[in-house]
Amino acid sequence: METFETIITVTEDDLDQLNHVNNVRYVQWVQDVASQHWDLGATQDIKDQYFWVLVKHTIEYKLPAFLGESIRLKTYIAKTEGVISTRIVEIYNNTTSKLLVTSEANWCLISKSTNRPCRITAEIENLFT
Repeated sequence: METFETIITVTEDDLDQLNHVNNVRYVQWVQDVASQHWDLGATQDIKDQYFWVLVKHTIEYKLPAFLGESIRLKTYIAKTEGVISTRIVEIYNNTTSKLLVTSEANWCLISKSTNRPCRITAEIENLFT
């Protein structure tokens, strides 16, 4: 599967009272990297016709991240079936390559014209394979 990666640096705004990255921030990064991947791959015509809604999300926290650390976000589509796309996000310490977080999310494709789920087209599926 085609992957998308981006690197960020942990800032003070990312920290919780324990001085490591807040769990809520990881969830935000998962959503952000999914959106970036979609925006990079989808044409404007596709974006004008469709949007995604999250229907299920699991996240596993393995190791903490701290202020100033370089973090690598990696995402890819594991499978598509009907109206659902399963996206994996892995978050690594970019210096040590240690896995910090894994996430699996099911996203449903919605037609903007009907506001109803619609089958993932071959064109959309091929954007990420």
